[in-house]
Amino acid sequence: MLKSYVVAAALCLGFVQPVFAEDAMKCDDASMMKMQSDMDAMTTMTQAQKDMATKEMKMAKDAMAANKMDDCMMHMAAAAKAMKG
Repeated sequence: MLKSYVVAAALCLGFVQPVFAEDAMKCDDASMMKMQSDMDAMTTMTQAQKDMATKEMKMAKDAMAANKMDDCMMHMAAAAKAMKG
């Protein structure tokens, strides 16, 4: 019985953690500037990765200017993924 509770609690934590991680990145000027400076500081990225991340950041900035926050977050996440390879 106790084992079932431990497994249920572990599963709940697995679903809660991504929600908090999503809140860490916001679609605002400060987050955009931080991601851009992180991208500029990375020396291990290939040119293709840097081009893709730059393209996604531009689309994120355009979406933010159009007040499309869901699209902005999607493009910021894609830029972060491109930076990681």
